Amino acid sequence: MPAASPAEPTHANTPLVLVTGPSGAGRSTAIRVLEDNGFETIDNLPLGLVPRLLEGPAHDRPLALGIDARNRDFTARSLLATIAELQARRDLQLTVLYLDCRSEVLLRRYSETRRRHPLAPAETPEIGIARELDLLTPVRDLADMLIDTSDLNVHQLRAEVERALVPGGQRSLAVTVQSFSYKRGLPMGIDMAFDCRFLRNPYWEPALRALDGRDAAVAAHVAGDPRHDAFRGKVLDLTRFLLPAHVEEGKSHFSIAFGCTGGQHRSVMLAESVGAALAEDGWQVSIRHRELERQSVKVRPD
Repeated sequence: MPAASPAEPTHANTPLVLVTGPSGAGRSTAIRVLEDNGFETIDNLPLGLVPRLLEGPAHDRPLALGIDARNRDFTARSLLATIAELQARRDLQLTVLYLDCRSEVLLRRYSETRRRHPLAPAETPEIGIARELDLLTPVRDLADMLIDTSDLNVHQLRAEVERALVPGGQRSLAVTVQSFSYKRGLPMGIDMAFDCRFLRNPYWEPALRALDGRDAAVAAHVAGDPRHDAFRGKVLDLTRFLLPAHVEEGKSHFSIAFGCTGGQHRSVMLAESVGAALAEDGWQVSIRHRELERQSVKVRPD
């Protein structure tokens, strides 16, 4: 059997999205959307570095590269040549995404931000916009996908990019459900916190004291509180109402926390129970127990 050629591709059909378009059309937003959806992203990459980036071991994630006229080696001809080279590779699935925008809208956006145009730093933005649109015309003509952002806000652009390039057409919101002890304060970065200290406390049952909320006996004890079912149901109703709204708003992560006195029994049980229910609903859920992860030999009252 002949030896493999040194030039043999090392990537396994890696999806690669080149994001380009005039400055101010939303390229950075599109790059962030793809990053939130699991792409490895690099913005404003010099064209000369693209081949080098694709050398070596196979990438385990899809790639998205932001390319625009700010690059020091950018010309329409060099970008077209790079696209042709990438299209010829059998180890890549290339998509060229062009974000378009009407010139008067680009001018308004520059006026609002008072930024200088990269192609006319010492001239008016109108000159830079006209120069860039003319430069990018051949790139626009060969794009696989074109999104006109003239009448889109940030959230609408996010939805368009996800619909076009994210598998399933919808972003995946990562949901973290965690437990904590009020003795150590609220966790950082949570979106919603629920106090479980009104529920029946397993700490006062000697047989349950050394266990935690993941134990079936502890869970049954907490669930035996007559207020438990209503509380859990209301939390789930509220969460199920809010999560789709936060997806629509463009969030990539949502954190829910349950607290009790020691973070060992009641909050752990509720985090496990609610996290499991949300996972059954189809959400991408991770469950964490802050105090159990830091647990010392000494058992703290719940």
